[in-house]
Amino acid sequence: MIRRLLLGLAAALLWPALAVAQDAVSPALPRVQMETSAGRIVIEVEVAKAPITAANFLRYVDEHRFDGMTFYRAMKAAPGMGLVQGGTNNDPERTLPPIVHEPTTQTGLSHTDGAVSMARYAPGTATGDFFISVGPTPSYDAGRSFSVDPDGFAVFGRVVEGMEIARAILDAPTSPTEGEGFMRGQMLEPKITILQAWRESPS
Repeated sequence: MIRRLLLGLAAALLWPALAVAQDAVSPALPRVQMETSAGRIVIEVEVAKAPITAANFLRYVDEHRFDGMTFYRAMKAAPGMGLVQGGTNNDPERTLPPIVHEPTTQTGLSHTDGAVSMARYAPGTATGDFFISVGPTPSYDAGRSFSVDPDGFAVFGRVVEGMEIARAILDAPTSPTEGEGFMRGQMLEPKITILQAWRESPS
């Protein structure tokens, strides 16, 4: 009996160390540096939780398809809150085929402040356009009673540096006439250029 208690105590004491050791060997998530005309944004990409969407974004980065493209939309939901959208903007020379939709109910991710997610029309139509949540935007998650779309949008990363740049883009001037339907008045004027995007080298 005493031996069992001692073994149980030893296991309890070793568990935190084992957990730390396991975390230490877990591969670091890839990060993307995105240099814009407004400043630099660094995005950590969730390759484990959203593998399809993350791989798609990294392909655009690795093939330099974002270089020279823009952040072109700023949607203000409330003071200091909303989203900024960028990417290939359906440029046929830059845009790859659409990908399978990975909803937040599947990935466990959420539209928290700084979340990076795919822009799309119907589920399964996302290509080379993404947006950054400025402030929490849980209504873009899937499966919530207040979701703007029951399928939600596919979060695949988060901004780890440069949220001040995303907030500056949200506050940048927009055209009162550009944009169709509900997006009228949300198109940036001038647009913010994505000068270059690249993967950080592993340290």
